[in-house]
Amino acid sequence: MEHSRLRFALFGNIYQAKKSASIQKVLSCIANYGAELYVDMEYYYFLKDNQRLEVKATKIFTDDDFEADFVISMGGDGTFLKAASRVGKKDIPILGVNMGRLGFLADISPDDIEHCLEALYTENYAVESRALIQVEADGEPLGDFSCALNDVAILKRDTASMISIKACINGQYLNTYQADGLIVSSPTGSTAYSLSNGGPIIVPGTKVFSMTAVAPHSLNVRPIVLPDSSLIELDVESRSHSFLVAIDGRSEKCKEGTKITLRRAPYDIKVVKRTDQRYFNTLREKMMWGADTR
Repeated sequence: MEHSRLRFALFGNIYQAKKSASIQKVLSCIANYGAELYVDMEYYYFLKDNQRLEVKATKIFTDDDFEADFVISMGGDGTFLKAASRVGKKDIPILGVNMGRLGFLADISPDDIEHCLEALYTENYAVESRALIQVEADGEPLGDFSCALNDVAILKRDTASMISIKACINGQYLNTYQADGLIVSSPTGSTAYSLSNGGPIIVPGTKVFSMTAVAPHSLNVRPIVLPDSSLIELDVESRSHSFLVAIDGRSEKCKEGTKITLRRAPYDIKVVKRTDQRYFNTLREKMMWGADTR
């Protein structure tokens, strides 16, 4: 059976314990299809030197110097987030292969990889668009990749006392949060850091962002859900005269008085979903709903 040659760009978690059998399975599958394989340099040397695997790579790349029909992320949701930051505005759909526990983004097990690749070749899959939150500090992009797929957290520094975050939405004053921080989350990120601070679960495809305080000083502060067309402006005061902005967990230090502006990015991240995958199944499993805890 003749296949069109698909191009795959491979990223992975280099801190993963021995998972070489699973990785081998994915590599063999790709090779069987005669696909072109581009591998992130760091991951390539990890596979070659650490896992002692033979990797038939068409090309090894660094940074965002790659093109592909699909990106395959080998690891957990954290690895997926990193891969997404490298894909950026390239519009390449990402496939998340979980090398450990099931994730919301990395939701394909290595055992399913054959079916999965077959689905890609027979075009029996769906692509979901996930909104990104774009971050500007004083009107400039913040950090190397200034967009978050999960969340942007404004946080106090380790030793500092709480910070004061004045929030305006579309130019209208909302609230001044006295707290350890404030998390602005996309639907994708709603089941991550935001959830652990009491934020709402937001089903992907819902066009909203949520704002949830971290350890607020006032106990009547509640999470708020905003349209993702909102312009969110945050002014931070801190006794230590600086604070952190974590973009999907990557921290950037900002000095007091820096105006942080958040808005939906002009492009989305595309996530490959098998047609038989169901978000609510993953949600039930991850949240252990219906598990008898007696």
